Amino acid sequence: MSKHIVVIPGDGIGAEITAEALRVSQAAAEKCGFSFTYESKQAGGAAIDAYGVPLPEDTIEACRKADGVLLGAVGGPKWDNVAPELRAEKAILGLRKTLGLYANLRPIKVFPALAAQSPLKPELVRDVDILIVRELNGGIYYGDRQEAVTVKGIEQAWDKEGYSRPEIERIVRLACRSAIGRKGRVTSVDKANVLATSRLWRKVAAEVAVDFAQVEMSHMYVDNCAMQLVLNPGSFDVLVTGNLFGDILSDEAAVLSGSIGLLPSASLGDGTGLYEPIHGSAPDIAGQGLANPLGTILSAAMMFRFSLGNEKVAAMIEAAVDQVLSDGYRTADIYQQGQGLTKVSTEEMGQQVINRLK
Repeated sequence: MSKHIVVIPGDGIGAEITAEALRVSQAAAEKCGFSFTYESKQAGGAAIDAYGVPLPEDTIEACRKADGVLLGAVGGPKWDNVAPELRAEKAILGLRKTLGLYANLRPIKVFPALAAQSPLKPELVRDVDILIVRELNGGIYYGDRQEAVTVKGIEQAWDKEGYSRPEIERIVRLACRSAIGRKGRVTSVDKANVLATSRLWRKVAAEVAVDFAQVEMSHMYVDNCAMQLVLNPGSFDVLVTGNLFGDILSDEAAVLSGSIGLLPSASLGDGTGLYEPIHGSAPDIAGQGLANPLGTILSAAMMFRFSLGNEKVAAMIEAAVDQVLSDGYRTADIYQQGQGLTKVSTEEMGQQVINRLK
């Protein structure tokens, strides 16, 4: 049965990078005898310009019916001064809510050919292969809040952090299942020495781990985890944590690879998954062939793995990306002169990946 996906180019470089991810996906699927159909929809600033809203109902309905959604990037200075409820970034939050996406998976892998470009010493990052599993639908971002008000002459504001047992259970179970095909280690990150929500998190995480005999569960305070990601990043396998901590730690870990242009992500729930690179829309380089499409191409690989049910295509794409980097091909963001490298455009990088699909 053919699978169907929605492609949302978005804004800035989004159209360029999704085009290359789609070309690579079609070529890899064909080699594996797999078929899928796709349609393009608008969201973000492009949708504001066309429809007056960042997430049109037409896009929402198409995504609900799709097996997977591949997103480029949204937003840019052009839409910074619109009303808060109309900001381009609201498209992402709207898709997460509409599709019931509760888990963000962000693999942090340092390709051997790029180890020297990491801000850390190459020997520290050479074996880094981390999967960060971030709870996406709860915590302080979704809690009650009070915007700044003046009480007895003092201006104040507050945000409420809250988690329930079911929310913690489902994200920890997903992390444990993810670890089974890897090194079998899960580090649950919290601040249980201070926060009540973290004490519940640690308790529930430990109880869930009992159901996964093949997984080794450990617990770490978030401040120590942030330090260990710099001192000893190779010690981690799967990290699972809440929304706020996951947001911060995944951005910290992202710099280990040497370029955010290389990093994919998947947002999963019980239905359609959303796949996107972790970088922004970079409108300053849009249309110039300078954008790195590899993060989007690797996001497409994750889509084949988690939503389209074809591990063979996913692995083929990932191996081709690894080989392209080993062969010295670089887009502008990772190119260094005098290193015997070949500088290529966005489209040329996509073609080089296609040439190595096997």
